Formats: sequence, structure tokens, C-alpha cells
Amino acid sequence: MAETDLNVKYVAHLARLKLTAEEEQKFGAQLGQVLGYIEKLRQLDVSQVEPTAHATPLSNITRPDEVRPSISNEEALRNAPAKANGLFVVPKIVE
Repeated sequence: MAETDLNVKYVAHLARLKLTAEEEQKFGAQLGQVLGYIEKLRQLDVSQVEPTAHATPLSNITRPDEVRPSISNEEALRNAPAKANGLFVVPKIVE
């Protein structure tokens, strides 16, 4: 393994996993391979690569905000089962 001493038992404990000794060996080898690959990636020269958040460009598909006519307060409350002072009255749910 690279410079990191990976303690599989500790990681399994943090993940609340019970591993057998065989599983610890298997997962330890797999995690070692992953960390080895990450170490290879660290050796790459990426100084000329521009940082990006996404591989493909994204665009915002929401419509622009604009003032438009709306329904009146009376019309909104017309079918309300309970109303008071121009507001909807709802049952209390927090004590």
C-alpha cells in the first residue's frame, strides 16, 4: 500500500460493519488498490488544465422573473373552508 497505513477494522467500525477476517483481507486489498490508483492520479501534471465543475456546460432553464397579474385575495379565499382577516385559517399543528 502507498504511504497510508489503512486500518480496515477501524473503517469497518466507523461504517458499523461486522467483517470476517477473510472480508477484512479482501476489502483491505481492494482499498489498497483504490488508494494506489489515487496516488497515480496525484502524479499527473494538471497545471495546464482549467478547473471545471461539470464536464459539459450547464445552462439555467428557469424563466426570468417578471411582474405579472395575479388573482385577487378575495378570489384566492373564495373556496377556503376557514378564513379570517384576509388569511387562510388552518389547524394548529405545533404545540
